[in-house]
Amino acid sequence: METVRLGLVGLGNMGRAHKANILAGKVKGLEITAVCDLAPALEGVEEGLAKFTDAGEMIASGKIDAIHIATPHPFHCAIGCQALEAGLHVMMEKPLAVHKAECEQLINAYSDKSKVFAAMFNQRTDPLYRKLKDLIDSGELGEIRRVQWNVTDWFRSQEYYASGGWRATWKGEGGGVLLNQCPHNLDLFQWMFGMPQEVHGFCNFGRYHQIEVEDDVSAYFRYANGCNALFVTSTGEAPGVNRLEVVGEQGLITVEDGQIRFLRNRVPMSQFSDETLSSFGKPEVWEASVPVSGDAGQHVEILQNFTNAILHGETLISPAVEGIHSVELANAVLYSAWMNETIALPLDSGAYAKELQDRIEGSTFKKREPRQTGGASSDDFAKSF
Repeated sequence: METVRLGLVGLGNMGRAHKANILAGKVKGLEITAVCDLAPALEGVEEGLAKFTDAGEMIASGKIDAIHIATPHPFHCAIGCQALEAGLHVMMEKPLAVHKAECEQLINAYSDKSKVFAAMFNQRTDPLYRKLKDLIDSGELGEIRRVQWNVTDWFRSQEYYASGGWRATWKGEGGGVLLNQCPHNLDLFQWMFGMPQEVHGFCNFGRYHQIEVEDDVSAYFRYANGCNALFVTSTGEAPGVNRLEVVGEQGLITVEDGQIRFLRNRVPMSQFSDETLSSFGKPEVWEASVPVSGDAGQHVEILQNFTNAILHGETLISPAVEGIHSVELANAVLYSAWMNETIALPLDSGAYAKELQDRIEGSTFKKREPRQTGGASSDDFAKSF
């Protein structure tokens, strides 16, 4: 195989962006040959592309070697399982699925390891986070003692939520900021720091918007070594902030405004505490601006890596099987808030799925209509996919 024939299912904002990048030749070795969506979304699609309104028909058409799933979240699992079982290479938009049990279904369906199964965690291409992960993995920061990430620059308007019938509903998305915006941040969190042992979530549902899901979250993670982590996010704060602080034995690292700042202890803090004869002394601190080079290839880099993995066996930047971790973190935060208790990991996926389904079936929430044009509902997509 010299060229990967790709079928794209879902022509929303991200689907259209991916299609434009591929058609512009930005991903070498990847050719888009088919698209799938509701009939109105197919109007005006470029000539030469096979058009489908049923994902199953596109999967079985023989016109594609790989599929990119960019539908609303509730359809990731069903389409992904069908594509994997049909022997296609699969690229999944974030999140991998709505809840952990669906992630488990997808992973179980991934039986043919000769196929490539990737997820669109494009933030892993950011040189800032790559450098921070290297500092952590190399031991430069020492054992991690505390992490705090305030990521409140995900501001969204009421019109954004009204623009699609599936947005910000338990049925349409399975959650709010944790399932829509923060899969990237939660993926980076577990990628750099691993999975915690315990989670306690404090969520406000519809605090800033007329929605039924969470738009304001503070989550506490506790790790096996006693490390405490706080993750704060919102879609209602403006201007918001994106500031990551990591405290290790060797000092403090902050990531903000495209820079990494390292306040490095000359002597590890616990060692200094044990050895010093001073009651109020502190370790000598060296301040350093950590050099970061390169550009983030973002979505194009992930698609190129996906293509190279298929054609040349290149190692994946974001294997889809790792996508279960960010979903589990999001689910655990919500489940903790619902139950008002600390949740031990691993999360009981069946219990969470039942609790979410109860909320879907019991919902009486009515969304405000958009002032512009209305968006398709989950039921509309279900009829197609």
